Amino acid sequence: MKILITGTGSYIPENIIPNNYFKEHSFYNPNGNPISESAELIAEKLKKITGINERRYVNEEQQMYEIAVIAAIRAISDAGIDPETLDGIILAHNFGSLAFGKTQVDLLPSIASRVKHALKIKNPGCVAYDIIFGCPGWVQGIILARQHILVESAKRILVIGAETLSRVIDPHDRDSMIYSDGSAAVILEGLETSQQRGIISVLSQTYTYEEAYYLYLGTSNKKDSDPETLYLKMHGKKIYEFALKRVPQAMKQCLDKSGIGIENVKKIFIHQANEKMDEAILKAFYKLYDFSTPPENIMPMNIHKLGNSSVATIPTLLDMVLKGHQTEHTLEAGDVILMASVGAGMNVNAITYIM
Repeated sequence: MKILITGTGSYIPENIIPNNYFKEHSFYNPNGNPISESAELIAEKLKKITGINERRYVNEEQQMYEIAVIAAIRAISDAGIDPETLDGIILAHNFGSLAFGKTQVDLLPSIASRVKHALKIKNPGCVAYDIIFGCPGWVQGIILARQHILVESAKRILVIGAETLSRVIDPHDRDSMIYSDGSAAVILEGLETSQQRGIISVLSQTYTYEEAYYLYLGTSNKKDSDPETLYLKMHGKKIYEFALKRVPQAMKQCLDKSGIGIENVKKIFIHQANEKMDEAILKAFYKLYDFSTPPENIMPMNIHKLGNSSVATIPTLLDMVLKGHQTEHTLEAGDVILMASVGAGMNVNAITYIM
């Protein structure tokens, strides 16, 4: 049995938030001291480091579970299946369905259960649950869905990544400018075929001895602002160093497990967190195989326009490539791709896949 992605779908919010959106913001260091540089200069530095020109936010009336449903419907339609035939729904997120202007996270019922309800699926055998695994959550959802198919004889599972990070960011923290909203989904199926296709190898790792709190929830950098509200925070330098060390190693371990040579890899999809970080990860990965530089045009990116939507970045990027929305990148049957992510936990994972 081969485990294949048979449908993809994504939702990119309508609200375009350019870098100059932040020009009226006042930014502070984690110690509470104001940053002397202008907001315009801070945003310009952000662009040089991360590559982000703009990002997308949901409308005020939208909630995370609603954009997850949109992506799910599009993936189901793309696969051409009846939702009643799904054996499971796995939804990756990190902050629940937080309403605009609210501070209490809503996780009851689970977001996956809400999606199943919205899809009007009656089948009780379609088990719906959430996973919280940092930014690598959607990749981990694929890995879990693979286990359900291989071990539990599931046939067809919907895997979604959705997040509304605009609801959990500190307006006084310059790191908040990288985050965005979005959702994407795939249908994963177990099919009988003699062709070498689908998921070939997977790898997951969790580092917590020193790294557990590289991403965390904390109060605003502006100390007299909303002292009871917690925001998404990160130790950016530590995360960068961690990712540059651990992600290339994980990618190599995963690819080596597949038995496929690096020269056969057509595209590499890396979590869209930071353009320079992803480029450094790619270069370090190829260096592990004694290549001085990576091949040209091997790494699709959308961070320039969409920012970092956490669990949604890789499936959104995959959907865009498959639907022809990134004209410089194409995939055909038999092409080998590698997907890899890193994030809060600290978690790392990777998948080798043949289209």
